[in-house]
Amino acid sequence: MTILLRRPFWFLRHGETDWNRANRTQGSTDIPLNQTGLAQAAEAAEKLRGRDIAGVFCSPLQRAHRTAMIVGDALGLAVTIREGLREASFGVHEGEVMGAWFAAWAEGAVVPERGESFADVRARAVGAINDVLAAPGPVLIVGHGGFFRTVRAAMGFSAAVRTPNAVPLLCVPDGQGWRLDAA
Repeated sequence: MTILLRRPFWFLRHGETDWNRANRTQGSTDIPLNQTGLAQAAEAAEKLRGRDIAGVFCSPLQRAHRTAMIVGDALGLAVTIREGLREASFGVHEGEVMGAWFAAWAEGAVVPERGESFADVRARAVGAINDVLAAPGPVLIVGHGGFFRTVRAAMGFSAAVRTPNAVPLLCVPDGQGWRLDAA
């Protein structure tokens, strides 16, 4: 199992989409931000001003990329897309209202048909974040909720927590574990 490098970084889940509002599973389906999501991204950018962020990295999916562009523009930073930061593929469940299968996926008990396992996403997520953490920091990573559940697990936290849209989280190594501080 790949271990997450012990360097501080910021994580930001993308702003709201219409599918978020309807509690539909997005996964790798490329859904755009809605008006609320655009406003949330601008609010997140304001919260991140003056935090000495050195670089912005994001998923290639448009909801994360647009969020990152809004923040990057506000901070005067270029945005770098990294394929490994994309959301988990939830296969046949994409587009459905979230169901009990999702909790089972986060526990590693279920792999959606034509989707990715929690363990596979965790390995990809940790590897992608470790690659990003090689850049001068602190960095901001703009990604997704399911993706960040796997990162939370790698940090020793429960994966059963939903990350809110567009709330900047400072991820800080703390003793033997990690600390998550909202901006």
